[in-house]
Parts: sequence; structure tokens; C-alpha cells
Amino acid sequence: DPALEPYVQTRIFKIIVIGDSNVGKTCLTFRFCGGTFPGKTEATIGVDFREKTVEIEGERIKVQVWDTAGQERFRKSMVQHYYRNVHAVVFVYDVTKMSSFTNLKTWIEECNGHAVPPLVPRVLVGNKCDLKDLIQVPSSLALKFADAHNMLLFETSAKDPQESQNVDAIFMCLVCRLKAQRSLPCRDAERWPPQPQPQPRRPDEPSGKGSCPC
Repeated sequence: DPALEPYVQTRIFKIIVIGDSNVGKTCLTFRFCGGTFPGKTEATIGVDFREKTVEIEGERIKVQVWDTAGQERFRKSMVQHYYRNVHAVVFVYDVTKMSSFTNLKTWIEECNGHAVPPLVPRVLVGNKCDLKDLIQVPSSLALKFADAHNMLLFETSAKDPQESQNVDAIFMCLVCRLKAQRSLPCRDAERWPPQPQPQPRRPDEPSGKGSCPC
């Protein structure tokens, strides 16, 4: 019945991307939502989000990927809104910068401090893995951290076009997991309260390439 069409809207999943400045958060969202790498990036001011509509098992789902500035001066006024009613979280670090990895603990504490339920799906992303000669964070260390925090680990490069499938897998795994747990239309990501999600399983391989555990 066409009259009922407005009540059967595309579901919206809000996924937030968290991490230090310059780890490649904006580039990841560009790669997933736009398919291209921005030629020139500037520090994200405040909060920005990009959308991509995907189809899974015949259902169209709109994915909102929220990106925020790592600079504290921009984050203070926006942080409450950023974390509100989030469906999934992506923590990003730079594999060539150990400090961005050690700071993950602070980002996780901030996330938990803003009432994000502990069972909301979370993944860990080590970006810039194309810079092999500069790597400071070994996969084994990252995998141990991911296991300790019940997160899947992906190592990727938002800049390398050959890694685009792996970037897609990061977000699609989260969407698959969310879709499996939600049977009712999610018409408004800002009003839809997130429900507890099952704990992610550890991937067989550190990179998480080529498979979706959902």
C-alpha cells in the first residue's frame, strides 16, 4: 500500500570514527562513502558526517559515518552530540605512530564515559599500513589490544586504492552485525536507542582481510 510507504523507510545506522588527529579518520570515511582519497585534507572542524546507502539481503540501509576533529578545542562543544545514540564505533590509530596507538586507551575511556553501551559493536583499525618501512605498531601488539577490548582488528590503508575492499569490509561488517540484531525500521538514527549487541569474535588473521564474521 503506497499510503504505508513513509512508515517503511530505509534504516539508518550511525557509525562514529574516533582517534587522534592525522591518523586518517577522514580518509577512511572518504574511501568508504566516496570511493576516492581526497587529494588535500585539512583537519576536520567540529563534526562532519558522510552517508552511503548499501544493500544487504535485499534491504537498503543508509550508513552515516561521523568524523570528528581530534583537536580538543573543536571537540568540547560537540562531543555529547557526537556520542548520542551511536550504533557502532570505529577506533583508528596510525601504525607508523606508536603514540596514536597508546592513546587508544583514552579514546575508549571517553567513549565509555559518554554512556555508549559496552555491547555496541566496536572495531579497531590500524591505518597507513602501506608505509611498511615506518611501522611502529606490530600486528601482534594490536591484535592483543583488540582481543582485550573485544574488538575486531583491521589493518588497512585509506590512501592505497588496492585496500579499498578492506576499508569497505570494516564498515560492512558493522552493518551486517547491526542488521542481524534489528528487525524494526530505524527511521531516525538520532532518536533510535541502540540495543545491546553480541561481542565481536576475534578474526583468524590480524588484517581481517577478505572475510566478514557476521
